[in-house]
Order: sequence, then C-alpha cells, then structure tokens
Amino acid sequence: MGGVCSAMPVPLGEEQLPDGAEEQLSSGDQTLELSGRRLKTLPVSVCALAERLHKLYISSNGLRELPDELNLLENLRILALDFNKLEEVPEALCHLPRLSRLYLGGNRLQDLPPYFEQLQSLRCLWIEKNYLQHFPRVLLRLRGLKSLQMGDNRLRGLPQDLPTAMTGLRGLWLYGNRFEEFPPVLLRMAFLEILDLDRNKIVNFPSLCHLRNLRLFSYDHNPVKAPPAVSDKVTLVGEGAQEVMQERAEKEQRLKEEEEQQAQEPLHGILKNSSTLGAGESFSALDEADQDQEDFEEDPEEFEEELVFEDDDET
Repeated sequence: MGGVCSAMPVPLGEEQLPDGAEEQLSSGDQTLELSGRRLKTLPVSVCALAERLHKLYISSNGLRELPDELNLLENLRILALDFNKLEEVPEALCHLPRLSRLYLGGNRLQDLPPYFEQLQSLRCLWIEKNYLQHFPRVLLRLRGLKSLQMGDNRLRGLPQDLPTAMTGLRGLWLYGNRFEEFPPVLLRMAFLEILDLDRNKIVNFPSLCHLRNLRLFSYDHNPVKAPPAVSDKVTLVGEGAQEVMQERAEKEQRLKEEEEQQAQEPLHGILKNSSTLGAGESFSALDEADQDQEDFEEDPEEFEEELVFEDDDET
C-alpha cells in the first residue's frame, strides 16, 4: 500500500525531520530511531536521507501506510516496522536493494505480495504475530534468507518444496501456530540449526537424530509424552528436556573420566615396574634412562661405543 504523506505534498527534503533526528544522525551511526512516537505516517523528509541512513526503526507507531518515496533509501540495511497496523506490505518497501533485515511482526498481514521476491538481499525476516494462514510461497524465491521468524500466526502446514527452495535457511521459528502434527517436510531440512515448534498441538515427534546441523530444538507446550530423539549436540527446550540434558552431561562426564584413566595407565605401568627396585633405585634408574637419552642425542656414535665397552666389561 503506497500513499502520499499529506493531502498537500511537500517537496522532498523540505519537510522538517522529526525532533531529535539530526542529533541522532550527527553521531555517525547512520541510524534513526523513531519508534513509539505515535507517527501517523513516515515523514517524507526521512526518505531524503538516502546517503546517510542505514538503519531505520519506526516500530510501535500505528502506521497504516508508508510513502512511495521510501524506495529512495537505497542504502538501507535494517528496517523495523513491527507493531504497527499495516494490512499489506507497501510496494515501495520491496525496492530497497540492500535491505538485509526486515521486521514486520505485530501487524495485520494475511499474505505477502508477489513483488516481495525483489528483496534478494534479505537475510533475516521477522513476520511473527500476523494473520498468516498459509506459508507465503513468495518466500521460496528468497534463496539467501537465513533466519525466518513466523511464530504466532495461523499456519497448519508447510510447502513440500521448502527444503530445496530455501537451502540457506538456518533458523526457523514456528511457535504458536496450529500444527497438529510434526511437518514431515522438516525432516528433509538437514541444514537447519535452530527449530522452534513451541506452543502447537503436536502429540508425537519423529526422531531428529539425522539432522546433524541442528543445535537448538524447542518443543515446549506441546502435548507430547516424551522428548524427541535428537543428537547429543542438540540443546532441547521443553517438557522432560532437563532430565535428558542432565543424563547427557553425566554420560559425557563418565566418558571423560574413563579417557583420563586410560591415558594414565601407561604411566602407572612404568611406576609399577620400577617398584621392584628400591625406593631410591627406582628414581635413579629413571634418571639414568633420561641421561642415556641425552647422551644419545648429543653424539649417537660415541653413545653406542660406550655401550659396547660396557658390555665387554660385563663379559
């Protein structure tokens, strides 16, 4: 949803910036924080800051639209629009070529438009607390996306081509949706590192041991009877997870102690053999062995000759 900022348009750059904006920009951080100011719309003057602005935070303002001039912010990397009243994504937003982080949580979105795929620099998308009933297929064309936050929506399923389309995805948050069974497609997402299915209605979880890259799995507040099976590298969050993690820690401690004990056995063998000598003799024997090693390293030929002479003396 595009739209002008006022009934009588003001020439770009002539409208005053919000209070304190110049002070923020003068710090050199290239960041503008305008959250919680009850703005009715984004001032067009902000859109004239293309060279100076990399991060723009306009959360919690009750915004329903954005100016068409937003696409002038071609250097923008981070845009926070969460907790406003957007019912659709403005097209101007999708023409930000360097945007890598976009926060749209807490709005009124029911879907994402086709032109959303133009955000090819996007790496992190937070779209939680909206009204999504289906996984937006346009996301499958964002192959560079690494972090996708879709918690607290109304999803019941996932597209079958998710694993092949979004191979770059590393974190997927699906908590607070309406899944009644574990989405089978997730079993083919071996590249995931974080998976959150907290607060759904899943009764049974399959084994996830084959997901070798998984490091964190949250399944809390699901009606499960036992924690899902995962590899030992995965941190679990949910009912019964604490017991599993404790048992795993105790097992690791036992293995560590066994390894240390095995490493000490050769030394114990040496000390045991030397105990047949007198208390003083055992250490002197070891000292002599050390001295022999030093003599050999200094002059191998002379050391061998000495051994020969010692043998002759003994015979």
